[in-house]
Amino acid sequence: MKTDPGVNTALANDAAEMRKATLSTLLADPARGRGLVWQMEDLRIDLSRQFVTPAVMKNLQALARAESLAERIAALFAGAPVNVSEGRAVVHMAQRAAERITSAAFARLSDFAESVRQSDVADVINIGIGGSDLGPAMVSTALAHMASGPRVHYVSNVDPAHLHDVLRGCDPARTLVIVTSKTFTTDETMRNAALAGSWLARGGNQAGMAAVTAAPDVAAGRGIAADRIFEFDEGVGGRYSLWSAVGLPVMIDIGCAGFIQLLQGAAAMDRHFETAPHDENLPVILGLLRIWNRNFMDYPTLGVMPYDQRLALLPAWLQQLEMESNGKSVRADGSAVDYPTTPVIWGAAGTGCQHSFFQALHQGRDIIPLDIMVPLAPTGLSRDANWHDSHNILVANAIAQAEALACGAANAAEPHRHFEGGRPSTLISWDESTPHAVGRLLALYEHVTVVSGFLWGVNSFDQWGVELGKALAKQIATALDKGAAPEGLSATAVDLLDRLRGQ
Repeated sequence: MKTDPGVNTALANDAAEMRKATLSTLLADPARGRGLVWQMEDLRIDLSRQFVTPAVMKNLQALARAESLAERIAALFAGAPVNVSEGRAVVHMAQRAAERITSAAFARLSDFAESVRQSDVADVINIGIGGSDLGPAMVSTALAHMASGPRVHYVSNVDPAHLHDVLRGCDPARTLVIVTSKTFTTDETMRNAALAGSWLARGGNQAGMAAVTAAPDVAAGRGIAADRIFEFDEGVGGRYSLWSAVGLPVMIDIGCAGFIQLLQGAAAMDRHFETAPHDENLPVILGLLRIWNRNFMDYPTLGVMPYDQRLALLPAWLQQLEMESNGKSVRADGSAVDYPTTPVIWGAAGTGCQHSFFQALHQGRDIIPLDIMVPLAPTGLSRDANWHDSHNILVANAIAQAEALACGAANAAEPHRHFEGGRPSTLISWDESTPHAVGRLLALYEHVTVVSGFLWGVNSFDQWGVELGKALAKQIATALDKGAAPEGLSATAVDLLDRLRGQ
């Protein structure tokens, strides 16, 4: 951030005051919720348990203006090449626009998905990694109550056990393998695809593969039939790609109507992000909170706790989204970053998380802000009241944890029972986890990532940090085959290679 010094000073002073405050005292103000709760449709964002006040939020909005946030958002929607290192516009939002849903390419994709759903295919295996896996896998899990086609599996790891254990439960004659890769050269994906292709061929199903890629010619060169290759735009980044043809396994899983509802939920958040005033704009507000907690309150991590078991994969998806997008030490203009950027994102589903690491959240020495999210009503369950009672207990736990973390409980007589409080959280709630609601929630986090990236001045749409390790891995793999260790490898790495070659 190259913010006006006056804005930085005001926010630094705000942070100093907030460190003296207690959340229990702040929450005692009955009017606090009126200034720190925002809503879009049925999606409600409650910042009343964060170390912020309306005055702090006003100063954060001043920071947004100083960093020309409105102009950067306008450039994003106008199709400017905001991915400056690759000279590309960012087009993932177009993948959920109404025009795309009525396009011939979308009709071809949905026709294929429906043909698979109506066929005797029993299992669909998506082979991909990173954005070609995390997003679709997370959505399939999130909308598992809508699964109505063949069983859908996701394989990402080059560890052969991952693919092996999935194939073990499938019949090659009744299996469709979808190979999802933007370049169709990703090593892990191509190796798994080759193994799966051999397995299909041994079962007499040589035509059992489809491809989703931005490089259709490469896919065709690997023997996949043209009528089973589905293309997406190169401007769609992997971690933003589930809305594109990359969502094919989701479409097969829940049906085309459900997938369209997912897209429409995301598009609704797009419209809100583009048009809502910034003091009412959920992505802007949460993006500013990222900056506040990371750069002014000095919190290095963010815990993401979905109180919805079907959203159990959301922390992993969000981990890639935010850390791959904003885990940068160079600004978009090439200058060095001299302040912290993305927090470490981690988390797990509630209520299970309460019985593992919440001890440290309540009584550990580190203060870790949380996003606690919960649907207020169950989706796709029996109408029996007992099922709904269990969901009410889930909601009660989410609210209780937010309150307990914020306010604590004093116990001077038994120090081990003392809860200091002062642990901030954002409570995010909505009515039910429908496809529309899930799409809207994911688009919200996408835009939060973009906002915080703009404010940090980094390019949220490239990921050069993944390249060095990949290049070294190829050299080391070659050394395992040919015996010569790469130059510059550490002595301990060479020792391990020698041990591997000796087995």
